[in-house]
Amino acid sequence: MIPEDRWLLPEGIEEILPPAAGRLERLRRALLDLYQSWGYELVIPPLIEFLDSLLTGAGDDLELQTFKLTDQLSGRMMGVRADMTPQVARIDAHLLKRAGPVRLCYLGPVLRTRADGFGGSRSPYQAGVELYGHRGHDSDLEVLTLMLTTLQMTGIGDAHLDLGHVAIFRELVRQAGLDREQESLLFEALQRKALPEIRGYLAAWKPACCEPLLALAELNGGPEILDEADTRLAAAGAGVHEALATLRRLIAALQRQWPELPIHVDLAELRGYHYHTGVLFAAYVPGQGQAVAQGGRYDEIGQVFGRARPATGFSVDLAILLRLGSAPEPASTGIYAPPLADDPGLEQQVAALRNQGERVIRALPGVEVEPGDLGCDRELVKRQGEWIIIQQSLKSPK
Repeated sequence: MIPEDRWLLPEGIEEILPPAAGRLERLRRALLDLYQSWGYELVIPPLIEFLDSLLTGAGDDLELQTFKLTDQLSGRMMGVRADMTPQVARIDAHLLKRAGPVRLCYLGPVLRTRADGFGGSRSPYQAGVELYGHRGHDSDLEVLTLMLTTLQMTGIGDAHLDLGHVAIFRELVRQAGLDREQESLLFEALQRKALPEIRGYLAAWKPACCEPLLALAELNGGPEILDEADTRLAAAGAGVHEALATLRRLIAALQRQWPELPIHVDLAELRGYHYHTGVLFAAYVPGQGQAVAQGGRYDEIGQVFGRARPATGFSVDLAILLRLGSAPEPASTGIYAPPLADDPGLEQQVAALRNQGERVIRALPGVEVEPGDLGCDRELVKRQGEWIIIQQSLKSPK
């Protein structure tokens, strides 16, 4: 007796069926063309590699998300990639070793032990870009603009942007003289905006800069919140004010190019804190709890691979973009042709049509089917000794 659940997939693991698989592939090709037009070169990292490489540097935060197994050849621990960003950093630092800025892009499946949110996927189809070798506003703006262009191409027109800067919290922690345990406790409380908890910690620790640390949890809102930040963090030092100036400059450039884009600033946003070093950004859409795209600056990422490099980039899950986007789909068209026959003219015509980019579906002997049921709006027929194409009524594929 066959078990009823033999064909069930694990929770959070999905397969993509037609016609969605076709739409995803068209989106993948369109994004590759977009990234290439901006100068980004495609890399294809391995699906699995040794754990001590996969979880080095930017990968530290991914340890709980990584499936682990033993390599039967070497006896070493291996991991299935949960994020391609650390792999691409390794490729830039250890394999390419170019002197100037390097632009790389990637697309492919990743696997995670847990979904990011309730009902989320554990097998996203990740796409992204990384720009190495430049430290500053221009590379941050380029990557952020390309992320917004990616969403626009997908048909996501109601996204809003969240901005933060992890250097502000890092600098305040340094000035306050907090130890690693205190820093971790404060970090967790800030992520939850737990003001009473934060006040309790600061009252007990009595750090050197209590007020600026408390202010971080409240400094979130529109771009105008940066004016309040200038006042409440006035005594915080040059590093903090440099980070605030970076956010101002980035917002001004974005508002010139995307005047209708809603922008939200949150100085307590510390996603990826353990490896990000500067600007953080994430795009959200109404009704979607998780970010649809996210990224930021993570300088010195290649140091663990023997070559420190400034870096910035973003990533998206193509399956989410496909589900939320509203980009128009090309009409499904095709030509229904007779089955294989001893007719050189027919075979030449079919080959010529396919070489022209047409979708040609051959009939199979003994099977009755309506061309429209296969998405064919035309049919190849023989009239007066010549093969010609006639129009058919198009039906939606079943």
